[in-house]
Amino acid sequence: MTVISVPQAFNEDDLYVDLRSIFDDPLYLKCEGFNFAGSIKLKAAAEMVEAAERDGVLTPDSVLIESSSGNLGVALAMIAASRGYRFLCVTDPRCNLSTRRLMEALGSQVHIITEPDPVGGFLGARIDYVTAMCASDSRFVWLNQYRNPGNWRAHHRRTAPAIARDFPDLDVLFVGAGTTGTLMGCARFFREWHRPVRIVAVDAVGSVTFGGPPARRMIPGLGSGVRPALLDESYIDEVVLVEEADTLRACHRLARRGFLFGGSTGTVVSGAMSWLARNGSRGRTAVAIAPDLGERYLDTVYQTNWLEDLFGKDVLDPLRAEYPFRESLPRPAEAGAAERGTTTLAGSRSGGTATVPAPRAES
Repeated sequence: MTVISVPQAFNEDDLYVDLRSIFDDPLYLKCEGFNFAGSIKLKAAAEMVEAAERDGVLTPDSVLIESSSGNLGVALAMIAASRGYRFLCVTDPRCNLSTRRLMEALGSQVHIITEPDPVGGFLGARIDYVTAMCASDSRFVWLNQYRNPGNWRAHHRRTAPAIARDFPDLDVLFVGAGTTGTLMGCARFFREWHRPVRIVAVDAVGSVTFGGPPARRMIPGLGSGVRPALLDESYIDEVVLVEEADTLRACHRLARRGFLFGGSTGTVVSGAMSWLARNGSRGRTAVAIAPDLGERYLDTVYQTNWLEDLFGKDVLDPLRAEYPFRESLPRPAEAGAAERGTTTLAGSRSGGTATVPAPRAES
């Protein structure tokens, strides 16, 4: 039996999904979303807050402030609520609505930057706002996930050792690149380990992290409009860039087998599968890190209108031949929703309806 007194004390760290039956190639997906914050960002948030407390930076009068696309914001909101701090999360329109509501439910404030910086994009504009707020009031404390060594140390201390313990014969590790905290913590650990492990960073097309040109990115989590200060490319063996359409297809392929993961996970899985297809998977032990689960993406990644408006109606066409069952189901209107013995219910935001058997009269 597990008994805790603070939410950050719980994190399921030893769960993997074998993706061989879904993608054919052997890949173990390390699931990091099973904690009260719902993502791997809980580890970095806890590490950075504890270090700030030890250093005397955080006091009872402090107001935590952080720039986040969502998951770190939720983790900090949870820890702030647990420890009695006030917290202001600075985000942008790409942050999922459910994520913003979750932070607010935990008692935090959310400020949304609506205009991107001409050079640094939304991230640059968010950082500018945080910097201005800190200059205006000394009570604000910015942990700065983009430069804070606690970000990568959390994964050097916890995430990578857990993988090494579970997979002593590991050959290749796929890690998504956002702030690069998870990436650098794992890469540094395995550089020090007793056997070589190939570290493959997975990033989104349109991110400038590894020197690519900036472009539109709609899925929060991975990628950056500013080169991460934590990144040291000497620890990285290879980089795979993933188009967002491929991210969406990976997410939906997993969902159609019962696994609902977040957009970052879709990017990492897509990148890992493309790498394994090019380099061969036979005889390799490969692990990828899944940063979060999919419930917070129901209004974006898994919402039909959002998908088709941004990526076109054919974005999921490659899946339809493989998973024809859902596509072959008749729509309620086609099935005669008003026929005798059925009742029509209001549908979702996408405008659908559902039919259920009408209740029978009591005799």
